[in-house]
Amino acid sequence: MELTRIAFGGGCHWCTEAVFQSLIGVAKVEQGWVASLHDNATFSEAVVVHYNENIDLKTLLHIHLLTHKSTSNHSMRNKYRSAVYYFSEHQKKEIEPLLKAFQSKFSNKIITKVLAFHQFKPSTEEFQNYYLANPKKPFCQNYIDPKLKLLLQKFSSKIDTSKVSHLISTT
Repeated sequence: MELTRIAFGGGCHWCTEAVFQSLIGVAKVEQGWVASLHDNATFSEAVVVHYNENIDLKTLLHIHLLTHKSTSNHSMRNKYRSAVYYFSEHQKKEIEPLLKAFQSKFSNKIITKVLAFHQFKPSTEEFQNYYLANPKKPFCQNYIDPKLKLLLQKFSSKIDTSKVSHLISTT
């Protein structure tokens, strides 16, 4: 199966990584920092998602908007830039109308930027696959589990239940 890449930033990359790792059709998630161009050339926490035809960009984008503060322009936005990083002009043209269409599902304005992907720096090995290696740590239980439970409720057909089986009886 051919894989397509898209990158997402918005919150802690441990959380973002765990969200996308739980999805059917996502073959690989690279966790680290992404930089775009011009005013957004600084690195910000993000993930690069490699996915196949078992999941579409619309679903990935919807999940991204729901699992981080996509309507909050808080003080940590330099570290946690709310963005979708595209790898081609075709992706950019697909993302922009999807974002506009999703606006009706939110009471506040979506602040997520559509930016060109430019550079990636991976996290150190000890922090990669953080949730999969540490699901019982308090951070994971307090911040990641609620996002995964939301996915189980709203996107159950898109979840690889083997990756979240410990949460299924609690939803």
